[in-house]
Amino acid sequence: MKLSLNGEWKLRYCLETEHMPAPETWPEISAQVPGNVELDLYRAGVEKEPFYGENLYDYRKYEFYAWRFEREFELETLPESRLMLIFEGLNTYADVYVNGQKVGSADNMLIAHEFDVTAAVQAGVNSLLVEIHSAMNVAREKDYPVFMAANDGSEDYVWQRKPPHSFGWDIMPRFPSAGMWRGVSLESRENTHIDQVYYVTREIGEKSAKIQCRYRIKSDAPMLEGLSARITIGETSVEQKLHFVSGNTWIEIHQPRLWWPRGYGEAALYDAKFELLLNGQVVDVRRERIGIRQIHIDHKLLPGDEGEFLIRVNGCPILAKGSNWVPLDAMHSRDAERYEKALALFYEAGCNIARCWGGNVYEDHKFYDLCDEYGILVWQDFTMACALYSQQAEFQETLTKEATQVVRKLRNHACILLWAGDNEVDESYIGQGFATIANNYNVITRETLPRVVRENDPYRMYLPSSPYIDAGVPRYMVPEQHNWGARAYFKDDFYRNSNAHFISECGYHGCPAPESLKKFIPEDQLWPYTNSAWNTHDTDYLPHGERGYNRNRLMADQVKILFGREPEDLETFSRLSQIVQAEAKKFFVERTRIKKWRRTGIIWWNMLDGWPQISDAVVDYYFVKKRAFDYIRRVQQKTCVMLDELSDWGHDVILGNDSREAFEVTYQITDGDTGEVLLQGEAHSPANENVKLGNLRILAGEKRLLLITWTAGGETYHNHYITGYPAFDAETMLKWAEKIDRMENRA
Repeated sequence: MKLSLNGEWKLRYCLETEHMPAPETWPEISAQVPGNVELDLYRAGVEKEPFYGENLYDYRKYEFYAWRFEREFELETLPESRLMLIFEGLNTYADVYVNGQKVGSADNMLIAHEFDVTAAVQAGVNSLLVEIHSAMNVAREKDYPVFMAANDGSEDYVWQRKPPHSFGWDIMPRFPSAGMWRGVSLESRENTHIDQVYYVTREIGEKSAKIQCRYRIKSDAPMLEGLSARITIGETSVEQKLHFVSGNTWIEIHQPRLWWPRGYGEAALYDAKFELLLNGQVVDVRRERIGIRQIHIDHKLLPGDEGEFLIRVNGCPILAKGSNWVPLDAMHSRDAERYEKALALFYEAGCNIARCWGGNVYEDHKFYDLCDEYGILVWQDFTMACALYSQQAEFQETLTKEATQVVRKLRNHACILLWAGDNEVDESYIGQGFATIANNYNVITRETLPRVVRENDPYRMYLPSSPYIDAGVPRYMVPEQHNWGARAYFKDDFYRNSNAHFISECGYHGCPAPESLKKFIPEDQLWPYTNSAWNTHDTDYLPHGERGYNRNRLMADQVKILFGREPEDLETFSRLSQIVQAEAKKFFVERTRIKKWRRTGIIWWNMLDGWPQISDAVVDYYFVKKRAFDYIRRVQQKTCVMLDELSDWGHDVILGNDSREAFEVTYQITDGDTGEVLLQGEAHSPANENVKLGNLRILAGEKRLLLITWTAGGETYHNHYITGYPAFDAETMLKWAEKIDRMENRA
């Protein structure tokens, strides 16, 4: 039996104080589950639309409120099995009551909570009450040693198991929120049932693969007799008697179809079914889709050229190209409805990797299911970011419980590449002036989390931090880096000469289209950009003050670098900003491909906004693509013809192949203004390697648009390259942008 408790609830709320009025006197509105209290207040007309203008500041007071969610449910009869009340996402500090009886408490938004309510329910109508306390009030009673520090001084999040971004970030607004942001259900559970199932590919040969299955059950039977497990993968089944509550078996799959990342082969999946039998009768079953593949990462934490960070799948080196996955929505109850559309963008852009950034929530199975199907590797951070977290035993226990649940939930997904301890916490230690050796004393990422991974997913890599900075290797000398720098000209020394082997963050600003801006910026503040509404959406949390730099000013300066001036109207500003961003992101990906295998991957920042804002995303919150999306899509194809940067008198022309196939390629490079053919020919493109096609002699500083076309495997592809140095004439660049857009239409 499974009874959904989603839908309409009754919600009361009140400022949380020591002496509060009786709950019956609190204001009452209707609430939706899954939901967020901000959305409930908006729907009820209590507050204005939270994402519009500067309305988010009106919600600050609710961080100190208590919330009471109530509803009834009916049970015609009581089942003989146990009844579990399951909250997939409960934000955050909550007490739960059934028929007036307390059945459990929660203190972590990021994981599911389940409570045995067998003794509390009754046949007929039942009452359910969820009391949520002010997370800020709970957190401020914690111990904060002076060692603890956080991003922009927002130390309120370091004790709270909420996503760090929800306390205000440079990409997200401040909405700590409250509520049941994922589903709630009542489920029956047999006394003998499956607890854990773990699949791992241990061997891959030419004609067969061996899958190991480890499993755990729970049973209150007086004696463990008559129990057996039947495991089916595809068409292959094995059955094994159980002598204890844990067991282990092997399944050999003949002529296996392997799982490959996008561009390198089929993302083949198998239906896996684990059945628990008692005296020959199935008492519980668990179904999953798994991939047969082996992943290894060649990682050498050494400086510069001595280091290495190379992904191998089924023995094949993979050039990783993809984007950081950031919050889908500041109101996480809306995440699920955005999964498919968001991941379709990754697939369309040719991404083979997504990094689940550590400032976010842990995504649900649907996200990983789609990544499994699309062949998108997932770099999974644990949820910690840009802070020095507590080292106390209490926090270690919290992280152990959280990570154990997350790893056990997700580990059977073929797409998961690695577990990373956090986002930029190693960098935060350095930012506080500590020696790099101090990172070794972070008990959370050096002891707690690796122990959880080792115990629950022992064949997958654990990376202590992203970037991982240890053993005295300087920040910008480690093999895996976040290449942000000053964010000046995208071809300056910092970007052009980066010694990173693998870039896991690198971004550049791009203004949303005016049509999108009009949806969240009031009309009288649309232009110029130097006002509080733009600053709110860049995203400064103005009541706390502005950060050290203004991202809108930075974006305008990036436009000024390329064009020598700032446009005087919004339409032109947006168009030119998007050209700047598109050229920058294209350059970052091309530098990675051209430097193959000295450089082994790039995860650019980022694909999609999680609220309406001005940012590095290449698709805005409303799913409107910026120009950079198509530029990236073109240079992330299996094959790509690219121009290297000017050296001596010319540009090397490189043909890249990021696949396990060889191709016969025909290519042509023409001048975008005159139509003159500058280079053309045929070439063999070996599997997974680059070849040099020639060199174009172009004088330094000469400004030209080069249009590139090639065919491979029966498909026609396009790219372009702009020579010369800034400043470029804006009108000329806008005309060139139109010619670039027309390339695919003429194919």
